[in-house]
Amino acid sequence: MTARKEDRREQALTLLGKLDPGAPEKVAKRLDRLGPDFLELILGFSFADIVARQGIDLKTREMLTVAALMAMGTASSQLEFHIRAALNVGVTREEVIEILLQIAVYAGVPACMNGITAAEAAFATHAQR
Repeated sequence: MTARKEDRREQALTLLGKLDPGAPEKVAKRLDRLGPDFLELILGFSFADIVARQGIDLKTREMLTVAALMAMGTASSQLEFHIRAALNVGVTREEVIEILLQIAVYAGVPACMNGITAAEAAFATHAQR
């Protein structure tokens, strides 16, 4: 692996660890099982190249991610993870609830209901930590 690939991998895992301290080892193991390039290409792009940018703080990025995933309605496990991550970087339960209400207006009640399911699970898991 080249130094650039290794740097992107480590930067992505470090940022992922800020969102959820237990995630880097779990995600790395899962992606590395599939093939040697998945982590660097997928997480390297998303976390090292985009999420690590300085233009928007991590709390705001997580709020945007939660809203986008709720609106999509097709990534329930990612939505639950990112609600927990949002809580880990300072987003409050009340802010998550406001995002849910906003999504009901712009993406529809079914998207909001899916978001509620993910939020309930994320709140419960986050409270246990």
